[in-house]
Amino acid sequence: MPAFLRSLGRAVRERVIPAVLTAAGVTLLAAGLLHYGAPALARPEPSASPASAPTTAPIGFVPPSLPPLLQASLPPPTPAPTPDPHRVATRVVIEALDIDLAIVPQPSGYPWCNVAMYLKDTRLGQPGSGKSVYLYAHARDGMFGPLYERVTLGRHGGAKSLTGMVVAVYTSDDHLYEYQVTRVYPRVPADTHFLDRAFAVTSETLWLQTSTGHGGELPKLQVVAKPFFDEPAAHADAHPKARPIACG
Repeated sequence: MPAFLRSLGRAVRERVIPAVLTAAGVTLLAAGLLHYGAPALARPEPSASPASAPTTAPIGFVPPSLPPLLQASLPPPTPAPTPDPHRVATRVVIEALDIDLAIVPQPSGYPWCNVAMYLKDTRLGQPGSGKSVYLYAHARDGMFGPLYERVTLGRHGGAKSLTGMVVAVYTSDDHLYEYQVTRVYPRVPADTHFLDRAFAVTSETLWLQTSTGHGGELPKLQVVAKPFFDEPAAHADAHPKARPIACG
């Protein structure tokens, strides 16, 4: 072989080919397709027995793992408020009938005027207690007179017009309980059994009672409502000024 050809072959082997290989290696490294040494793992590989060892070599590219969720950024759950064991009803409102009365405990004598009253009996309860809540007032203007007019006198659509009406009852611990009228008992005998239905219920029920005429021996009118909503209330809304007066 001529001398100039041998010199040309040596130059290709010693300079051109290494330069081409070097350039190709840089390109593969930049593309992530070539690596030196062991693959860079995010965590140590678990030890494996020879029987379970992979038959292929691990790839050199390991995708990054996502960071864990920041649990500290989530708000803690709000604990449910503890019911007030001394809660009592303080105000009853039926907007559809323009009824808005402060509530006081039943007196020892004749019922008061200008307020509603709740019966005190261990078989009865207060809003949120899961028992029957029993409120009563006279069948007079400004009290439970509108119930008497619709049911006993048959005015403004009669007893059926009460079904679905909302009765709001506020309590001493600044809470509002809303009930919806489901049934009306127009004439319940005024004997020792007139509270039997209220005592017998197994879930919370609101009872509104008024008279069917003058005289304590006449039948009672009872309106029954079931709870469907409750929420906190403003202190002023839950604490109206009660002004009971003796009925003449």
